[in-house]
Formats: sequence, structure tokens, C-alpha cells
Amino acid sequence: MKIGFLHSIIRMDEKFLLNELKNRTNLEVLMIDDRNLEFKLGQNNFPYDIVLERCINHSRALHSLRLFESVGITCINTYKVGNICGDKLLTSIALAENNIPQPEVRVAFTEQSALQAIEDMGYPVVLKPAVGSWGRLISKINDRDAAEAILEHKKILGSYHHSIYYIQKYVEKKGRDIRSFVVGNECIAAIYRTSKHWITNTARRGIATNCKVTQELSDLSLKAAEAVGGGVVAIDLFETEKGLSVNEVNYTMEFKNSIDTTEVNIPKKIVDYVLEVAKK
Repeated sequence: MKIGFLHSIIRMDEKFLLNELKNRTNLEVLMIDDRNLEFKLGQNNFPYDIVLERCINHSRALHSLRLFESVGITCINTYKVGNICGDKLLTSIALAENNIPQPEVRVAFTEQSALQAIEDMGYPVVLKPAVGSWGRLISKINDRDAAEAILEHKKILGSYHHSIYYIQKYVEKKGRDIRSFVVGNECIAAIYRTSKHWITNTARRGIATNCKVTQELSDLSLKAAEAVGGGVVAIDLFETEKGLSVNEVNYTMEFKNSIDTTEVNIPKKIVDYVLEVAKK
């Protein structure tokens, strides 16, 4: 079996996966560097039985997945999953369509309508780029002065991503949130991400500790994964007085800080799933 390993730079997460893949018998790993890729529409004859996507760049990942799938190659995750998870608005729509609890979200397309939406929601709110990761370019807005300033900055920046105003009601999470890991039809592990800052991403120095996978957490994580198309995803959740609420779903999940923390061999679970799908 030939596994195409689609990547950008090789981070620790990718090293864990590659070590696991190389320990398997009757398996050939073919490296696919997205910086060197060239597609010839209608003419490609790739040797891969399946492609495992591990790109850092969202646009490269998304277009590569679609191009590989166009010639009949199975990809993990699929283009559909990448497209939905890579856009917070599309993720929120998928969650809403499947009656999955999430913080209140409003979307606007102009500076004026965004300000009105924020005022209607009530402060504080969180303004996020629809496409982005690692907690970058997100803003907690506590009052009208801050709202006007940040909305003006986004208007001046002027890019496509800054022209869509994705506004989420701020959730008081008392210094932590939860990230769960779903592989196929199993929620394999979860961590708490704790920080004194309101942004708890481990990429922003949040501290990871083990979180027990309760039935509620497993059920909601699996429902969220199914809503976006399934596969290998990480679910970010808030603990609220009404129960768990889904914040985001990530399709190129990072797990290097969670293997020892959870005592779950996450790369093994992922590789097992990849091989299971490839054999179908």
C-alpha cells in the first residue's frame, strides 16, 4: 500500500505520524511537499492509494485535496471536511443545521451592520476572521469604543477575509476550554487547555492537562465531527451552565502536546484509521 503524505514543513506532529507509518509492514510512504506540487488537470496519474493531509497552509491543503479527489484518490481528511472546518462560518452553519449547541453567532458584511450586530448581541463579543487558526487576529470586544476601532482597522486592511464579520458571543470559560480528538467513530482523548489569558490555545501558551472523556463529551464530539463530514478532527468546546458547547472544529489537528498528557497514542489511532479507510 502506498500512502501519500501531504505536508508543508515537518513539525513534531508530522514526525510522530511518520514514525508510526514507518513502523508498519507492507507500507510505502511517499512524501508530497505542497511547496513543490504541480498538477496537470486531466493528466495526472498519481501512485497513491490514499493521501493523508498534514499541510499548514489552508488554501494549499484545500485545493490539493480537491485535485487529488478529482482523479479518484481518497483523502483524509476529505475536501468537504477541510472546506467546512477551514471556514468558521461554514462550521457554524453545519453545527446549527445539526442542532449542535454553540455560542451565539452573527455574521455581517459591512462595518455598520457589524457594529449593529455587536450592539444587539451585547458586550463582550469575540470578532474572528472566518478563516484562520492558532488564535490569530481574534479580538475580544468589551465596549463600543473598542468595536468601532477594530471594525475600522478591519475595513482598512481590506482583504477578503476581513470583509466578512464573524461575531461570536463571548463565553466566560473560567480560564479553560476543552479540546477533544475524534478519529473515525471514536472520541479517543481530550485535554483541558488552561491559561490566564482569555485565549487558551496551546499555540498561545495554554497549558494542556488530561480531560476525562465523559459520555456527554464523547457524544457531542462525535455529533460535531459527523456534522462536518467525519474523519480525523479536533473539537474545541466550552463548559457552560447549560452543558458543553462547540466552539470550533479543526481538520489538520495538532496533538503533540496531548500524547503524554492523555496517555493515548494518538498517531497510532490516526494511522490505524487511515489504513482502515484505504482498505475499503
